[in-house]
Amino acid sequence: MCRAALAGDSNVKKAEAVNNGIVYLMVIPYLLVAIIGYLIYRMYQSKKKKAE
Repeated sequence: MCRAALAGDSNVKKAEAVNNGIVYLMVIPYLLVAIIGYLIYRMYQSKKKKAE
């Protein structure tokens, strides 16, 4: 369905929007994992400083 909807030269903006949406959906999980990992790292660092 996507291929049929995006076929042709007149749908360049639609194709770009679909590509941007795909990239957005692919990047979000990596960002979430990175943010959660950073928060866990900070939590362990603060516990380490309190123990000293």
